[in-house]
Amino acid sequence: MKKLIFVWTIILFASLSCGKTSTSGCTPATIASENASLVSYCTANTINYTTHSSGILYEIITPGSGTAPTVNSRIYITYTGKLFNGTVFDSQSNAALTGWVLGSLIDGWKIGLPLIKKDGRIKLVIPSSLSYGCAGSGTTIPSNTPLYFDVSLVDVQ
Repeated sequence: MKKLIFVWTIILFASLSCGKTSTSGCTPATIASENASLVSYCTANTINYTTHSSGILYEIITPGSGTAPTVNSRIYITYTGKLFNGTVFDSQSNAALTGWVLGSLIDGWKIGLPLIKKDGRIKLVIPSSLSYGCAGSGTTIPSNTPLYFDVSLVDVQ
C-alpha cells in the first residue's frame, strides 16, 4: 500500500508541474527581439558598447585591477539603474550598504561584473531575460523591460 501511495504522489506532482513555462503566465521577450532597442539606447546615450555572447551590451569605463569577482564573491558596489526612458529605479552611492554575493543577483550582473576587477567601472545594457524577465519587479520595473546600469566595483571579497 505504501508503494502505491508513493507512486500516486509522484504521478500527481509530475502532472501538476508538466508543461508550465512560467508561474505568472507571461511570455519572456527574446534577446534577439530586444537587440535593436539595446543598440538604440547605446547610440542615443553615447555608450561605445561591446556585445557579449550572452546578449548584454557593455562598455568598460575603467577595467580596475586585482581581483575580478566570481559568482561566489561578495561584492561592494556603487551603481545607478535606469529604465530606457531615463527613470532611475534604483541606486546606491554607499558601497558599505551593499556586500552582496554576486551569485544571488540578476544574471546580467553575474555576466557583466566579472568583466572588470576591483576599482573598475562598467556600463551594462541588459536584455530583460537577463534581468527581471516577464515578471518585472514590483511597480518600478515593468514586464519584459531591458535595463541600464552604471556600476563601480569598489571591493571584492
